[in-house]
Amino acid sequence: MVHMGGPGFRAMRSMTRDRTLAQTKLTKGMFRRIVRFAAPYRRDISVFLVTVVLSAAIGVATPVLAGDVVNEITGDGDRGVVVRIAVLIGGLAVVEALLSLANRWYSAKVGEGMIYRLRREVFGHVQSMPLAFFSRTQTGALVSRLNNDVLGAQRAFTSTLSGLVSNAIAVVLTLAVMLSQSWQITLLSLVLVPVFLIPARMVGRRLATLTNESFELNASMNAQMTERFGVGGALLVKLFGRPQLEVDEFARRADRVRSIGVTTAMYARTFIVALTMVAGLAQAVTYGLGGWFALSGTLTAGTVVTLALLLTRLYGPLTALSNVRVDVMSALVSFQRVFEVLDLEPLITDAPDARPVPPGPVEVEFDDVVFRYPTASQVSLASLEDVARLESAEAGTVLDGVSFTVRPGTVVALVGHSGAGKTTTSMLVPRVYDVASGAVRINGQDVRDTTAQSLKDTVGVVTQDSHMFHDTIRANLAYGRLDADDEAMWDALERAQIAPVIRRLPDGLDTVVGERGYRFSGGEKQRLAIARLLLKSPGMVILDEATAHLDSESEAALQVALSEALAGRTALVIAHRLSTVRDADEIVVLHEGRVAERGSHEELVARGGIYSELYRTQFTRDTATPGDR
Repeated sequence: MVHMGGPGFRAMRSMTRDRTLAQTKLTKGMFRRIVRFAAPYRRDISVFLVTVVLSAAIGVATPVLAGDVVNEITGDGDRGVVVRIAVLIGGLAVVEALLSLANRWYSAKVGEGMIYRLRREVFGHVQSMPLAFFSRTQTGALVSRLNNDVLGAQRAFTSTLSGLVSNAIAVVLTLAVMLSQSWQITLLSLVLVPVFLIPARMVGRRLATLTNESFELNASMNAQMTERFGVGGALLVKLFGRPQLEVDEFARRADRVRSIGVTTAMYARTFIVALTMVAGLAQAVTYGLGGWFALSGTLTAGTVVTLALLLTRLYGPLTALSNVRVDVMSALVSFQRVFEVLDLEPLITDAPDARPVPPGPVEVEFDDVVFRYPTASQVSLASLEDVARLESAEAGTVLDGVSFTVRPGTVVALVGHSGAGKTTTSMLVPRVYDVASGAVRINGQDVRDTTAQSLKDTVGVVTQDSHMFHDTIRANLAYGRLDADDEAMWDALERAQIAPVIRRLPDGLDTVVGERGYRFSGGEKQRLAIARLLLKSPGMVILDEATAHLDSESEAALQVALSEALAGRTALVIAHRLSTVRDADEIVVLHEGRVAERGSHEELVARGGIYSELYRTQFTRDTATPGDR
């Protein structure tokens, strides 16, 4: 009857896709761009399509040959002819099997090649995006582009293209042969097609609604699992005693997914049963009317068998072709969503004439720097933020006319109230952000005229919450210097005051740090970050709140490690605890994005300004509650 795993089943699946796909507006030149993207695979795609066409032709030829066998048997046929036709049918079966293998080989080759290329290009492009992109984008939406949309784009040249070609050829050839055999039976059989297709499309709309609801519920469950299975989320749930609340919420969504699963399973089975039933009724018509014609001498018995067999290969492709627009649009929209990410220009790139950082001890100059965070349209996409439209308002000025110099081998501290612009100022040096006007120069050269790699090699950063990948200590340290051997790693760990802790671990350097390094305390993780920086051995160090939120013992050990990291290097240090910057060569006080004060610790305390107020406030608090530290 009807092949359940074939075109009929694929047609049912296509009906579950969002009907809004057909209304999606494709960007201009999308088809040409897809063709250019597929150009490297044109030979493989051509061979793939040839195998599809030949398989479709064999699928139509076999029923015709079967009818010839019946005619030979029922008539005064020749045994030799019967044997030859049987051998030919067997040979076609072998050829069809070989074509199927070739089809699968080229389909996999093209499909996997496209998946690899798309994923590599998207991942690489995302890596070039500025930090502002990641601060706005939903991680799940971005991952979806690398998974779901890449797979959807790949299907354009495998299942969608092959289905379109094979189904079209199968329908044309089948109808041509059937009409040549008996136009009366063919037309009568086709009368039943609308009887099936109209209800099927109505069912498809209901399936689309249920499928979309299921996708949304699954996305919600994935988001819940991602947040609650992370160390931070799991700790929050336990501390507030809410595990049952989480279970109930998850169970509510899972129960609805279960109900949808049962309903869609019955809709799908009803579709298949209906398709099988209509094909069966059409065959009944063929056998009945064809038998009548055969007994009256109008048709041969072989022709009746041929028509009946061809019918089994007609309804599935016809149904699939009736939904081909949705299939094609689905693939094209996936391509468009992938290209949408690739078309988002990185805000920070190497200038065409970029040069390496000039050699020598590092000096950094901030010259009348003005900075505003980039607008949403410059760094993001509405679809990646899950909003209808990106914010259009321009961000306010964060830094306004900031000027100071960090001399070679000196330590300059940035202090000020929260939100004064300290971290933003430090991030302008390694070009995490670019200035709106003015300039940041390193050894006299504007960082915007400097190659990104040489800048990253020259500047090392330790942040307040130094990130660790869920990998071994060895792998996390090697991120600082890829060619570092164990001896260099242990030397860096010793200088960072963390080696004794690592030596006590059963697996030593092969210990997995856990997600974001949660297997280590805050002080231990910071010292690991310093060890990574020492391996990198940059000419300049930026320490952004590196000692924040640590107890006295951890801070003492970390201060020793920091002294090692700062030795002989130019340094820009940000700290809330003013006790950690007392010995800086110069202290720059930022207030509302401007340089309010600058000088040594003693000078600023004596001046009685912002710094003096900050220092007295912290000194009073720390001496009043020594146990809190």
